[in-house]
Amino acid sequence: MTESAVHPQSAPATPARAAVARIVGLVGRETTLVRLAIGAVALHVLDDNFLQPRPGTSPADHLVSGLIPVAILTVVAAAYPRLPAAARAATAMTVGALGLAIGFPGAYYLLAGSASGAHFSGILAIAAGALLVLSGPVTLWKSRRSGGTRRRRYLRRALAAVLGAIAAVVLVVFVVFPIALAYGYTHVGRTGSPPDLGIPHETVIVETSDGLELTASYVAAENGAAIVVFPGASAVKEARMLSRHGYGVLLLDPRGQGGSEGDLVRWAGDRDLIAAAEYLRGRPDVDPDRIGGFGSSVGGEILLGAAAQSTAFKAVVSEGAGFRIGEADLTGIERVLLAPLKPVLTGATAVFSNHRPPRPIVDVIGSIAPRPVFLIYAAPGMGGEDVRQPKYFAAAGEPRSIWQVPGAEHTGGIDARPAEYERRVIAFFDRALLRSTPATLTDKR
Repeated sequence: MTESAVHPQSAPATPARAAVARIVGLVGRETTLVRLAIGAVALHVLDDNFLQPRPGTSPADHLVSGLIPVAILTVVAAAYPRLPAAARAATAMTVGALGLAIGFPGAYYLLAGSASGAHFSGILAIAAGALLVLSGPVTLWKSRRSGGTRRRRYLRRALAAVLGAIAAVVLVVFVVFPIALAYGYTHVGRTGSPPDLGIPHETVIVETSDGLELTASYVAAENGAAIVVFPGASAVKEARMLSRHGYGVLLLDPRGQGGSEGDLVRWAGDRDLIAAAEYLRGRPDVDPDRIGGFGSSVGGEILLGAAAQSTAFKAVVSEGAGFRIGEADLTGIERVLLAPLKPVLTGATAVFSNHRPPRPIVDVIGSIAPRPVFLIYAAPGMGGEDVRQPKYFAAAGEPRSIWQVPGAEHTGGIDARPAEYERRVIAFFDRALLRSTPATLTDKR
C-alpha cells in the first residue's frame, strides 16, 4: 500500500472553496466586532440600571428598563451571524443608532460639567454605536456580487441601494426615532445650579410617597397662602411675581433633575407635586386650605394630573400644557404623523421609565372641580397646546378660566404681556385662595 493511500491528501482548493473560506473568515471577524460593540452598549445599560443607579433608587427599581433591553441585545448578538448580509448590515446600523441615542445623555451631562455615575459608560456606548453604524456599509460592500456584466452589476447595486434606502427610512422612522425620543424623555433633564431667585429663600427637602428626597427653594408666605411652582427652575419670574404679592412659593426640582433623587420619570411627576403640597400643609406660615399650584409646559401637564388626584391643591394655573408622550388623544396632523409611532414610543417610554403611562389630561381634568383651574397658552405654541387647551377647557368643570396670550411663545406669557399676565394670575389666586369662599371664574377670553 502506498503512502498516499495510507495518508490521503486533501482535495485541491477550488476557487469556489476559496471564496467560501474568505466569506467565513470575513463574517467571523465581522461578527466578533459587532458582538463586542453590542456588548459595550449592553454594558452601559447594565451600568445605568444595576451597577450605578441614580441616588434614591436601587437595582430592583430597574428590572424592566435593565433586563428587557439587555435581553433584546443578547438575542440580536446571537442571531447576527445567521442573517444574510443585507439583514446584518441593517441590524448593525439600527442597533448602532440606538447605541448613539442611549449614550447621548452621557455626552450631554459631560459637556454640561455634571456627569456622574453611569454617564461615563455612555461615552463607550456612543463609540460602540458609531462603530456599528459604520460597519453596515462595509458589510454591504464586502458582500456585493461581482459576477455578470458591468451593466447587470450596476443595475443590481442600484436596486439594492434603493431597497436599502427604503428599509433604512422605515427603520429610522418607526424604530430608531421613537425609541431614541423615549430614551431622551426619560434620561435628559435640566443641568447646572438653580437660577438665582434674587429674594430671601431657604433650601428645603420634600420627601415623596416612594421615598425620594427632592430639593426645593422656599420663599416664606406673608398672606398665609403658598404656591407650588413646577418645575421651579423654569418659572423663576413667575415665582418672583407671586412672592411680591405675599404668596409663599415652593420651587420644586422634579425627580432626577437638579439636586433631587430618583430617575427622570416624568410620568411619576404627580407624586412629586402631591408631596410638595403635603409639605406646604405642614408649614406654620401656610394655611393648609390655601395651597395652589403653578406648572409650566410639561410641569403644567403633570400639575393637572396631580390636582385631579389630590384635593390639597385648591387652585391650579397651568401654562403651555400640550401633548404628552403616551396619550391616546391625537388630533389633526398628529394622527397622521404620530399614530404609527405611538405603540413603539409609548412602549419604549414605559420600559425606560419602569412606569405605566398616565391617563390623558382630557379624561382627568374634570376631577379638579369644584376647585378652580386657569389654563394659559400660546398659539401655535408647542406640543399642540393651541389645539389641546380648548379641549382641556371644555373637559374641565367649573370654575374654570382660559387665556390665549397674544404674541406669546411657549410658556412666554409673562414676557409677552407682563402687566396683564401678573394682573390675571394674581387675581385668579387671590379669588381662589384669599377669599373665605371660592369665587366663580368664567373668564373665557
